[in-house]
Amino acid sequence: MVTNLTLERMEGQIKWYSEKSAWNQDWFKKLKVTEVIAAALIPFAAGLHAPAVLTGLLGVVVVVLESMQSIYQFQSNWITYRTTAEALKHEKYLWYAKAGHYLNAENPEALLAERIEALISTENAKWTSDKEHAGEKKVGAEQQALISN
Repeated sequence: MVTNLTLERMEGQIKWYSEKSAWNQDWFKKLKVTEVIAAALIPFAAGLHAPAVLTGLLGVVVVVLESMQSIYQFQSNWITYRTTAEALKHEKYLWYAKAGHYLNAENPEALLAERIEALISTENAKWTSDKEHAGEKKVGAEQQALISN
C-alpha cells in the first residue's frame, strides 16, 4: 500500500495548486476589469472635456495595472497552477482505480511518488523559466526605450 506520506504530499500539492490557481485567477480578473473600465473612460472623459488631470490619471491607472500584470504574471500562474492541479488529480484517480500506468507497474507506490514529483518539478521549472523570460522582456523593453531616447 502506498505510504501516507506520498498521499499526504499529493493531497497537499493538489490543495496548494488549486488555491494558488484560484487566487491568481481572481487577481487577474480584478486587474483586467479595472483596466478595461479605466481605458474605456479615457475617451469618454475627453469627450466630456473633463479636466486633463482626470484623463491623464485614467491613463496612468491603465499603465500601472498592465505593468502589475506583466510583473506578477497572474494569468500565466493561474493557467499553470490549474494545469498542475488537474494533472495531480488525474494521477490520484488513476492510482485509486489501479488503472493507466499503475495497472501493471512492478512497484506502483514508487511510480506514484515519481510521477507526483515529476509533475511538481516540471511546474517549478516552467515557473522559473517564465519568470526569467519576463525579466528578459522587461530588460529588453528598457534597453529599447533608452535607444529610442
